[in-house]
Amino acid sequence: MRLPPIITRPWPYEGLWTRHNSLVRIIEVGPRDGLQNEPTPIPTQAKAAFIARLAACGLKEIEATSFVSPRWVPQLGDAAELWPLLPQGPLYSALVPNLKGLERALEAGVERIALFTAASDAFTQKNIAMTVEESLAVFEQVIGAFRQAKGPDAWVRGYVSTAFECPYAGPVDPAEAVRVAQRLAALGVDEVSLGDTIGVAVPSEVQELTRRIGDAMDLRRVALPRHARHRARQRAGGAAAGDRRRRQFGGRPGRLPLRAGRQRQPRHRRPPVYVARHGL
Repeated sequence: MRLPPIITRPWPYEGLWTRHNSLVRIIEVGPRDGLQNEPTPIPTQAKAAFIARLAACGLKEIEATSFVSPRWVPQLGDAAELWPLLPQGPLYSALVPNLKGLERALEAGVERIALFTAASDAFTQKNIAMTVEESLAVFEQVIGAFRQAKGPDAWVRGYVSTAFECPYAGPVDPAEAVRVAQRLAALGVDEVSLGDTIGVAVPSEVQELTRRIGDAMDLRRVALPRHARHRARQRAGGAAAGDRRRRQFGGRPGRLPLRAGRQRQPRHRRPPVYVARHGL
């Protein structure tokens, strides 16, 4: 078993992995990432019902909400009210942007958290008013405080958004996405999720980033979310690059919209392919 020197904590799914080397873990992030940009307020009870239906489908890991400031993301302002309503069964996590968000999450009883940065300073400055390096400095504090409160084995996922392209700065150098992923791993996160934030990556880009990240760290600790647009092609590219060993991806009903006034340029001649979540 090859483990990078920057990660020393035990891998909790080792038994499953050794028995089923084609195992895929589905980490559902729709209740948080899919709903956060919906303009019409969604009642808390409706969100709880949505999550209950996802759990009834057999999903074992669900990112339910975010403890971000309600002023910035009003749709998720009911995170503390939603958390006690979550049905038992799945492992739930919540996005935590900073120490204030962590304080609210701990008060609600959250046991697993996710942290969000990017491979583009332009993106983090627009979204969390920090550079990538500033966000990593904050995350070090958040991880330390979380594990001090919940114990040294408390679960943390780290997101690297815009791993392929930024809606503000354009294409992202794969080396920068790898660098940020390594920084998150060095901070002690259990998983690193590489995000195709605006849903434009094509198989060759997925293969290249997979190859580079595999040279830098253990692919079993890396997740690659799939968007509805291009999902079939992304799966094909990921599989060719060893994505079955990475074994996880997220389904979501929506994705981050483009910046106003910017139009996505076509990456190839063929029309996009759409794959419903039930086809995963």
